[in-house]
Amino acid sequence: MNVSEALAQPFMLILVLTMGLPVGAQNVTTSQYDNARSGANRLETTLTPRNVNVRHFGKIFTLKVDGDVYAQPLFLTGLDIPGKGWHDVLFVATEHDSIYAFDAYGHPASPLWRVNFLRKGVMTVPEDDVECPFIVPEVGITSTPVIDADTETLYVLARTKERTGSASAHYTQRLHALAVTTGVEKFGGPVDIKATINGKGTGSQSGKVKFDPLRENPRASLLLANGTVYLTWASSCDVRPYHGWVMAYDAQTLKQKAVFNASPDGGDSGIWASDTGPATDESGNLFLATGNGGFDAAKGGRDYGDSALKLKGQSLKLDDYFAPFNVDKLDADDNDLGSGGPVLLPLQSGPHRRLVVIAGKGGTIYLIDRDHMGHYQPNDDSQAVQTIPSAGGGVFGSMAYWNHNLYVLSNSSNDALRQFFVHEGKLMLKAASGSSFPATAATPTVSANGTRDGVLWVLRSKNDGNGILYAFDAADSSHLLYDSEQNPSRDRAGVTLHFNIPTIMNGHVYVGAKHEVDVYGLLNRKTAIK
Repeated sequence: MNVSEALAQPFMLILVLTMGLPVGAQNVTTSQYDNARSGANRLETTLTPRNVNVRHFGKIFTLKVDGDVYAQPLFLTGLDIPGKGWHDVLFVATEHDSIYAFDAYGHPASPLWRVNFLRKGVMTVPEDDVECPFIVPEVGITSTPVIDADTETLYVLARTKERTGSASAHYTQRLHALAVTTGVEKFGGPVDIKATINGKGTGSQSGKVKFDPLRENPRASLLLANGTVYLTWASSCDVRPYHGWVMAYDAQTLKQKAVFNASPDGGDSGIWASDTGPATDESGNLFLATGNGGFDAAKGGRDYGDSALKLKGQSLKLDDYFAPFNVDKLDADDNDLGSGGPVLLPLQSGPHRRLVVIAGKGGTIYLIDRDHMGHYQPNDDSQAVQTIPSAGGGVFGSMAYWNHNLYVLSNSSNDALRQFFVHEGKLMLKAASGSSFPATAATPTVSANGTRDGVLWVLRSKNDGNGILYAFDAADSSHLLYDSEQNPSRDRAGVTLHFNIPTIMNGHVYVGAKHEVDVYGLLNRKTAIK
């Protein structure tokens, strides 16, 4: 076994432990492929840097749905759908509060099943009610669901506005558990999301802070680990009062197990994550980052604005944290540390073996020891293993890791896409692409066959126009392989939305958009070069 293979082994172990899936299973059950949030599918054998080009690769079909698709599509192989036979299935969630199950290859193009959570007196939440124009015209299912492949259960968080009789309208958020073969509710679900904690923060009454289903926006993806479903919240457009909530639910009973609030005596401190999600390690610890809000933990307080947090998985007790020295300025300038989610790196050689990397709207990349996160220092960030200042723009999504490479996309025409080589627990700039991604907010993702044939995918998304799907050689991200505007009449994507993450599986790339999922693949698999 060479050095590269040896370093890859611990990461694969983490992948297996956190996903509960055997090595080789062709499934996408969570945002960014695994609970380390690596953003890499290492089981892709069809798409390679040799055949992802405008001659051999392009858009092959489109799946129509009833609402906007912000959530990353999920994928399960070999499901027996009652009355419809065996299928590889793509799961799509929409802002119209629907879950679709499609044949992943468009045979048929109509849904295998569809579930909608609306009924008489129950509607999606209008954009005017949340006072935020970022998700329009309706808010329903935003965060990426999560699947337990062992129990064949899909967990999804849905928002609704409801009115019964002459009573005034009220807002709900519910956790649903659906059978992946039928969409039927399981485990007595759904359950209403409710929580109350002791605190004197914004919106509190009589020393209690109560979860607000209207103001709390579940932007981050769901997480499943060790029989527990984890949910997190921030807000819509910083409309107050809101808090950064984390809740744990038993995956078999849907009973609430634990609650954490990042600002019990203050406000804000939301977990945004841009549809990436909290990460978990092999011991079940949760890692996440907050944005906005006051920070007083260094003075004995309980508020953790603009901080990276480590929580005990089952209890959600705070175990450790990191806060930048300029945490107050980050809050004042709205430069959220938690604009994106964390990535857990595989075990490293050297003094800092277990690392988490996070970057936010301030643009600085922080490499942090997961065992000793360092808390807060007033004058510098020397408690971090490494900090890399912004080269001109903030990071609004998360990053991707593959084969000792970390890929970072900044929200600036001056900074574009950067590739870092990870060696002995440090980041070294390896390449910067020549492509510019102005006005984007994207999370890169990788498809590869183990440590070979890596393709780096980036979806440039805007709320006011068509998206562009880019593919780069993951070994050298300065080398553009393909983009969907090279042949726009054939390959142009639909109107894509902020933070969309494409899903790559079994030779296909699935891109969520307004009222559709565009599917890309080899135009002729028989003649395409492998």
